[in-house]
Amino acid sequence: MDTELIIGIHSIKAALENSLRNCIELFLTEDAKTELKEQLKNSNISTQVVSPHKLQEIAKSKFKEAEVEYQRVPSGALLIADALAERDMNDLYELVAEGSKKILCLDQISDVHNGAAILRTASFYGVDAVILPARKSFRFSPGYFRIASGAHEYLKLFQVQNLSKTIRKMQENGTIVVGLSEHADEKFSAKEYLSSGKSLALVLGKEETGISNAVMRVVDHKLALNSQGSIKSLNVSVASAVSLEKCFGN
Repeated sequence: MDTELIIGIHSIKAALENSLRNCIELFLTEDAKTELKEQLKNSNISTQVVSPHKLQEIAKSKFKEAEVEYQRVPSGALLIADALAERDMNDLYELVAEGSKKILCLDQISDVHNGAAILRTASFYGVDAVILPARKSFRFSPGYFRIASGAHEYLKLFQVQNLSKTIRKMQENGTIVVGLSEHADEKFSAKEYLSSGKSLALVLGKEETGISNAVMRVVDHKLALNSQGSIKSLNVSVASAVSLEKCFGN
């Protein structure tokens, strides 16, 4: 199983509290040890308390081993953990078949900052599952964990080989699928589907080009965010927050 480098105090707290996560080793300063006191009470994880300077030197070495670009480790803590086990796709289909579930699909979102911010927002809105293509999606890098602020531990993430095929399978299980598109002209009410017991999946597309043609062909509805000013488009992470509010907000 691959290992992951987790930084950011909120993400480390969430990982230590996640019963599904095998945490291997924690490097931390005295201040971070105090911050993580509650999480460490019932943990068997190996810990090394080091100086702030030593922590950064250890991080440089670990980042190099993992072949990721070094960035300064914030909050005085670096966690090394096994990656979470891949989820069974049957669990996803059973979940949506229950009805009234909130699903988010990310079609080739490649920028790690956008991806992490989107997942943090998805967790805020209580999304029940997030679906990511295994290829052409952002990596679960240290920076991702920092920005996601624990969302990786809270969300059910499913990585799939073929997003359009997965969407069709969810539709067979009663899911309504909505694609965010600037070309949408229909009036769409997400809440009426959720209130009627249907599961609802929102699809967000790649930063520059939007949802791929293969995925757009299988969505049931299209949703547009209409500009009221001079700027006609939004960064995808901002667009996700607005569209999640439209689809899943109270």
